Amino acid sequence: MATAAKRPRVRNGALRRWEGQGGKGPRFLWRSRSVSSPTCEDSGRSGTRPEEPGSSRPGAFSLGGRSLRRRRQPCPGLPKLVSRGRTGAESQGFGEPGRHRVRLRHGGPGGRAARGAALRGAAGCAPVPKNHHHPGPPGERSEEERKQLLQGTGVPEAVEKDLANISHEYGTIVLPFLEAHPDIFPLQARSLQLYRQLVAMVMAYSFQEPVEEEDEKEPSPPMMVPAADILNHVANHNANLEYSPEFLRMVATQPIPKGQEIFNTYGQMANWQLVHMYGFAEPYPANTDDTADIQMATVRAAALQGVTTEAERCLMCERWDFLCQLEMVGEEGAFVIGRELVLTEEELSATLKVLCMPAKEFRELKEQDGWEEDDGKEDSLTLTNKTIPKLKASWKTLLRNSALLTLQAYATDLKSEQELLSNREVRAKLTWREEQALQVRYGQKMILHQLLELTSS
Repeated sequence: MATAAKRPRVRNGALRRWEGQGGKGPRFLWRSRSVSSPTCEDSGRSGTRPEEPGSSRPGAFSLGGRSLRRRRQPCPGLPKLVSRGRTGAESQGFGEPGRHRVRLRHGGPGGRAARGAALRGAAGCAPVPKNHHHPGPPGERSEEERKQLLQGTGVPEAVEKDLANISHEYGTIVLPFLEAHPDIFPLQARSLQLYRQLVAMVMAYSFQEPVEEEDEKEPSPPMMVPAADILNHVANHNANLEYSPEFLRMVATQPIPKGQEIFNTYGQMANWQLVHMYGFAEPYPANTDDTADIQMATVRAAALQGVTTEAERCLMCERWDFLCQLEMVGEEGAFVIGRELVLTEEELSATLKVLCMPAKEFRELKEQDGWEEDDGKEDSLTLTNKTIPKLKASWKTLLRNSALLTLQAYATDLKSEQELLSNREVRAKLTWREEQALQVRYGQKMILHQLLELTSS
């Protein structure tokens, strides 16, 4: 096995998935298939998890020294993979067939076992044995169980979207093809459940060739790579799969002593993504790439909480519409909060600024199509654990209220999760699914409560 110098860690954010830019770290944009302006009467968390729009186009507004560009809406269902250096074939994960072209750096012990269970239990074709400890992605669970265990995490919504997409693709593409070739595909092969099981197998074990950020070509088909898919995955992995046109090779990123397990990576993935795609999560605090989402609609709802008159309400709606026109926010978008920094800091900074700026300044911004120059102070202030406490009071208040509204979406509070984690007797009785869901909820709530602390002063 070849040994290479350890590469700098690249965080994955939301919109321009999933690679960083140079030595200054990544540039993150929010993910959403829809940039339509939600009405001011709408509030709360969006019902779906966002996807990523395409590349930006000319027509920039300057806000606080930062260029705000209108972003082109993506072709539905075909998110673009962003990968620099053509290193690391991308594991597909469980989800939309042929859609997941993301390079997500995450994983967890028992990953292969969880994926194997997905094949046996996907779509209810063959129930997972009761004594199996890795029951696979939550797509195979009942809707009631998903909602009970994962309410507020975003996983139930993501799974429902996946199942709907798989069913639609089966009915419109797969089934007509099968029926057109009865000499090849017998009647028993025409089964939605069987198709779901096959999708689970391909998505759990396949890889895709990475493409350059500027490359607009169609996604390459997934490929099965025997032997490359046998490695388990952790955030703190010690090897990764590198791609070249001639071959794939697993490269160590650090010395691996004899007898130590070799861990690959699926990329940077939050625990909710791990559970969604593979059916397992890393115990807190092992997953250093864990995140919590604050829905953009939730920030809008928090902003509307502070208005007292109809005129103020109309002005706040006008501000939100302006952000929608800039395509900085959307009905299904989410701001992604990491454990050390905000991964969608450009979009969140712009949103906080527009929603909190004085009315006169907002009018000037609209009339002038943005500011060409500014003192640049806020442009240089990235949203990290060190800089968030230094934000303007109005910004922190809005951010704090948004976090509080997000926490209300969960069925339990952080204290209840902490008590469960500390009670060994009760915790030992949890099923595998209950334990993984607990880790997802707990990790997200820890991030949100940390945000509350950062915005409390």
